[in-house]
Amino acid sequence: MSSPQIIAWKWLRSGDEAFPALLAAVDAAAESIRLETYIFANDALGRRFRDALVRARQRGVAVKLLVDGVGSMELPGDFWSPLTATGATVRVFNPLALNRFAIRDHRKILVCDERVAFVGGFNIATEYEGDGVTRGWLDLGLQLEGPLALALAEAFDEMFAHAEFRQKRSSRWRRGGRRHTALSASEQLLLGGPGLGRNPIRRRLHADLRSARVVQAMAAYFLPPWSLRRDFGRVARRGGTLQFVLAGKSDVAFSQLAARSLYQRLLQSGAEIYEYGPQVLHAKLIIVEDAVYVGSANLDARSLGINYELMLRLTHPPLVAEAREIFGAAQALGRRIELAEWKRGRSFWTRLRERWAYFILARVDPHVAQRQWRALPD
Repeated sequence: MSSPQIIAWKWLRSGDEAFPALLAAVDAAAESIRLETYIFANDALGRRFRDALVRARQRGVAVKLLVDGVGSMELPGDFWSPLTATGATVRVFNPLALNRFAIRDHRKILVCDERVAFVGGFNIATEYEGDGVTRGWLDLGLQLEGPLALALAEAFDEMFAHAEFRQKRSSRWRRGGRRHTALSASEQLLLGGPGLGRNPIRRRLHADLRSARVVQAMAAYFLPPWSLRRDFGRVARRGGTLQFVLAGKSDVAFSQLAARSLYQRLLQSGAEIYEYGPQVLHAKLIIVEDAVYVGSANLDARSLGINYELMLRLTHPPLVAEAREIFGAAQALGRRIELAEWKRGRSFWTRLRERWAYFILARVDPHVAQRQWRALPD
């Protein structure tokens, strides 16, 4: 297999680390910028990024920008005018329409000059600014340099070409494109989305969990399908370590309710659950033995079966070791959920609300998305 694709890397542990690095890369770009995000907000941070992209175009850099039609729906109609006036290309993925609203582009990628790239959970919005402890949501990103950036640029280009999402050509694109690419012995690019075939992120997780004895996962939205919950339970039952850091504060209370409907069985299987309390948790990080997953996907039904998502699976020992430190720091700030206390503290009405949230997000939402996908013309 080819040599490693990462020349240099850096974990970005908060908005205070991520956004200056992202803006510096945009300001340093000499040839091309590709930016893909779910939410691009009309706030101070969003305008700083727009202005940086304008400056890049003014010095001759090719700029392509892709935002999601729902995630960025609050942008005013003229928001992009200063940028498109310079010749930049801005596209909206799956513009809002009732017959296909359920399928979204949740990926976050920035690639500059096909050499420097960023992936992670950060959207372009001011609530992510801060250290994730005393202020701002807790999120996580990874900056990398090297040929791997070219693979991410190609992934962007494939999505950019199909932004309108008016027919199932994207299913043919994915079958002919790269949904699961082994870039080297230690690097894999996993591209998830709707349509035929098993989700590559989920498939790779199943393979890793089959014999794993140490699993640590941090997820903003936690609603893994039954098959993954079964794999998690097997890790714990065979004496392994199974630890989750989940949202104690969430921007989507309904999702938190659904996640909590799963706590009791996971705790009974031997899992450890910690709820992160200082700020809203939005990070996505999975560590299985000597492999780390980082990118845009949560451990929920939407990320693993509906949304377009991107994850890197990496096994560089120093990178994985630092990921464990990041997980441990969040774990230390979380409140551990104890089984006996959890069972005592939840009323019938609380359990009913949790099961209702689970039903909507694990059953109804995927069903609606599947119907909308099937209704798209070929």
